[in-house]
Amino acid sequence: MTYQQSIVEAAGAIEPFRQTWDGIEPESVARMRLQNRFHTGLDIARYTAKIMRRDMDAYDADPAAYTQSLGCWHGFIGQQKLISIKKHFGTTKGRYLYLSGWMVAALRSDFGPLPDQSMHEKTSVSDLIAELYTFLKQADARELGMMFREFDKARSEGNEVEAQRISHAIDNYETHVVPIIADIDAGFGNAEATYLLAKKFIEAGACCIQIENQVSDEKQCGHQDGKVTVPHEDFLAKIRAVRYAFMELGVDDGVIVARTDSLGAGLTKQIAFTREAGDIADQYNSFLDCDEVDPAALSHGEVLISRDGKLMRPKRLPSNLFQFRSGTGEDRCVLDCITSLQHGADLLWIETEKPHIEQIAGMVDRIREVIPNAKLVYNNSPSFNWTLNFRQQVYDKWVGEGRDVSAFDRARLMSVDYDGTELADEADEKIRTFQRDAAARAGIFHHLITLPTYHTAALSTDNLAREYFGEQGMLGYVKNVQRAEIRQGIACVKHQNMSGSDIGDDHKEYFAGEAALKAGGAHNTMNQFAA
Repeated sequence: MTYQQSIVEAAGAIEPFRQTWDGIEPESVARMRLQNRFHTGLDIARYTAKIMRRDMDAYDADPAAYTQSLGCWHGFIGQQKLISIKKHFGTTKGRYLYLSGWMVAALRSDFGPLPDQSMHEKTSVSDLIAELYTFLKQADARELGMMFREFDKARSEGNEVEAQRISHAIDNYETHVVPIIADIDAGFGNAEATYLLAKKFIEAGACCIQIENQVSDEKQCGHQDGKVTVPHEDFLAKIRAVRYAFMELGVDDGVIVARTDSLGAGLTKQIAFTREAGDIADQYNSFLDCDEVDPAALSHGEVLISRDGKLMRPKRLPSNLFQFRSGTGEDRCVLDCITSLQHGADLLWIETEKPHIEQIAGMVDRIREVIPNAKLVYNNSPSFNWTLNFRQQVYDKWVGEGRDVSAFDRARLMSVDYDGTELADEADEKIRTFQRDAAARAGIFHHLITLPTYHTAALSTDNLAREYFGEQGMLGYVKNVQRAEIRQGIACVKHQNMSGSDIGDDHKEYFAGEAALKAGGAHNTMNQFAA
């Protein structure tokens, strides 16, 4: 519906009550409706699910059409990312937001900062989803409000050409509301708990839920030690629970990302129940580290399994966890991925210990032998030392090519001493093209950075503190923050406008007409930024 059609529709609704609905103007109603096109989180989930499905199809047709996101821990942070994306690139196409359980645990829990071990409140994640979309919708209202003001100015000046241009821009307005990939950790309990929490996510607006195959009460960050996986049937029950939640709420095309932590997880809490030789449970158990035992030499309380007609003792730790054979991580990852895609998941997430395209591609090639269109979401994690990893990859490549590397110490390649060298430059170029190259070679549909604003907030705060509390004083803020905001056209330099002051002024005028007491008058100091 166009802007003018919206006005006509509003006029039709008002007309029967024209005698009593004094001061209700059709154009004001149309503007408010356009500024709030998503009335519920489910409206958002249904809208964004379609975007994500279209993007997945586009990637299948052309791997250059991969998508990206950045993690965020506050609605304002997510809002500013999308405002910046629209400013620099003119469109939000292919750009999402990632909601990291790690950042929720570290920054949003009532318990205070926590490690990524699912100890934070379950609903803190769904609360953040709702908060993010509240801020994204406010970004729409703000930007459209400024367009309406420009439209009114053009009309008042009799500039019909400009008024038509702005009206066309309003009709073709692109929302800041984009898909969010939301981290539900290992489901925060059993499958029923996962289902109930997934509904909270979806009702808040999530069209995509990422779930991992760790044990809920032993959950660890994917880049830490001590990870414990569950048998496939346990994980598939949670995938089904998420799918049921999507379908119950009418988001039939909701997206599920199945994450495997098996590459770095050497333990399981359970021996899978096997129905017949060669089934999924039997394959899971086949990776257990076992010793053949003599029945006559058994100790009290032993746990035994039968394998190929032999009695085997799985290695059990004092924690009552069972150990997998060393070196089986990649095989277990491949089995996890195939099984998940065959039983309801849409995308994969393989948590790796380093950003190495060929390592990822080696597993994806095996997965695609069974599931040809398998696609990954990949964590471009700040837990990786990207500089060191890629300099070492280049170093190793040069050694393989017979090049002279005597000027470099492989263990010290992170050193600033190597900045500006040919090796460092080649490594930086590989980092620059990593997402593009991995999308083409390793089946990665979506690249994300989990914790970028955790680090940028710390870095910018450190820089400001050093300058402001040091010799630079107030210049440390003005030069490095405010002046930079002005020069770069950062929207929130006008922080009153960003917080919704002008939107409020518009509403005051709608509600009170000439009697409105507005904040944006001549004495508002934000006018200093008009130049």
